Amino acid sequence: MNGDALLPIGDLARRTGLTVKTVRFYSDRGIVSPATRSPAGYRLYAPDAVARLRLVRTLRELGLDLPTIRKVADRELPLPEVAAAHARALTVQIRTLRTRRAVLTAAARRGSPPEELEPMHELARLSEHERRHLIDDFLTAAFGGPDAAPGFAGIMRSMTPELPENPATEQVEAWIELAGLTRSPEFAALVRRLTDHVTTDLTRPDPAAMIHAHVTPALRAGTAPTSPRAAPIVEAIKAEYADTTDRPLLPFLKAVNDPRRSRYLHLLAVINSWPPPDDPTPAFTWLIEALTHTADAAEAART
Repeated sequence: MNGDALLPIGDLARRTGLTVKTVRFYSDRGIVSPATRSPAGYRLYAPDAVARLRLVRTLRELGLDLPTIRKVADRELPLPEVAAAHARALTVQIRTLRTRRAVLTAAARRGSPPEELEPMHELARLSEHERRHLIDDFLTAAFGGPDAAPGFAGIMRSMTPELPENPATEQVEAWIELAGLTRSPEFAALVRRLTDHVTTDLTRPDPAAMIHAHVTPALRAGTAPTSPRAAPIVEAIKAEYADTTDRPLLPFLKAVNDPRRSRYLHLLAVINSWPPPDDPTPAFTWLIEALTHTADAAEAART
C-alpha cells in the first residue's frame, strides 16, 4: 500500500466535516477502521475511508442507529430497504410529534388548566376505530338511539368527522375540540332537541336552510327585524315551517342558534377539509328578534 495515500485522523476529519473525536468514536466501534498505524502509533486511514465516513455521517444525520449504519456501510443490508423502513418509522414519529404539538398548541390557545391537558391528550391519541366509536355513540344518542328514524342516516353521515391518516396540526386541534363537544351531555341534548324539530321526510325542506334562504335577502337589504317590512318575511317563514313540523318555531330557533352547533359544524369542516360553512347566526338572530317583537306587539295590542 502506498503510504503517501494514507490519511492521518486529522486529515480524515477535515475531509469529512467531522471532528477528530467523532472519527475516533466511529473508529473505536469498527465502523471505519484504520488501515495501519504510523511508527509513532497514530491511526492512518485509506482514502476510501472518506467516502465511507461521509455515508456514515449522512445516515447518522438521517437518524439511523449505529448497528444499522455499519451493516449498510458493509453492504450487509441494501440501502433502499433500510431507507424505506426508516421512512416508515419517521412517518409514525412525525404523526406522533404533530399530535403532541397540536395538543400543546390547543392548550396554549385555550388557556387550559392542568386538569384539561390529560383528556385533550387522550382524545388526540385515539385510534381510528376509537374515534369512530366515540362519534357513533354521540350521533346515535343524539338522533334517538337504536330506534333513530332511517331518514336521519344521511344527516348523521354528514355530521361525521373523518380525520385523515396524516392530519395537519389544525385538523388535530379541531378534532380535540370537536371530540370534547361530543362528550358533553348538554351538547348531545341540544342536538337531540334539534332532531325533534326536523322531519325525516327528505322531500320537505330543511327548516334551518329555509329560514336562512328567507332571511339572508333581508339582511343584505338592511331590513330591521322590528320594521314593518319584516312582517311578511316572518309570516312566510312561519307558514313554511308549519309544513315541516307542528313544533313551535321559537324554541327551535334558540336551539339551532346555539353557538355550540355552529362551532361543531366549523370544526367538522376543518377536519374533513370542507369549505367553511356559512354562518347562520345572523339570520337566526334576526328572526328571533323579529318573532319576539311580533309577540310583544301582539301582547301590547291585547292590553
